[in-house]
Amino acid sequence: MFDPFAQDSGKTNDHLIWKSGTRKTVFHGPIFDVCTIDRASSDGRQSVFIEVESPNWVTVIPWFRDANGVPHFVMVEQFRHGSATITREFPAGVVEKGELPRNAALRELQEETGLAVQRLTELGNVSPNSAFMTNRSYFYLAERAEHVHSQALDANEQLEVLSVPVATVVEQMGTGIYDNGIMMIALGFFLREARKRPSLIATQKE
Repeated sequence: MFDPFAQDSGKTNDHLIWKSGTRKTVFHGPIFDVCTIDRASSDGRQSVFIEVESPNWVTVIPWFRDANGVPHFVMVEQFRHGSATITREFPAGVVEKGELPRNAALRELQEETGLAVQRLTELGNVSPNSAFMTNRSYFYLAERAEHVHSQALDANEQLEVLSVPVATVVEQMGTGIYDNGIMMIALGFFLREARKRPSLIATQKE
């Protein structure tokens, strides 16, 4: 009988891997494709699974201090068609074909906010939903920002730009207008960085 309270032994679990077989695209859409794939388990089971093939994503966390030394984020508000609600998020978007995630982050930041930054730090990347999605989501911290031009939004984009104290976002993320799960992941990466750099969340004079 297994022990659910046993410590992680560090051993590999290769027996959990399902071997892949035939893969077919069953739906081609403007923002993702749907595929089926045949897979077989190590104990002989076989089944057909669904995969959603989407471009990689980027999220940028623009950070600055106001004149009073209070840390702020630059965020955007927009209508989201999946939830049919207005959400408040960090600037984010899709990595275009052949584009590096870092370059996509800089591009999306400038398009949505008009900001250019002198310091861009990759905080990490994850699978946004490993159950059926094949893409990865990249997260960047943007510092030393300068407002260089107006927005350059896509045809169907409509958003407002605003600054919000870091403390407010930490307190409210995951509730109300802060309802995008990817932004919760972004904040988690930011807070891990803040453990190494406490000044990111501390109020202080420049």
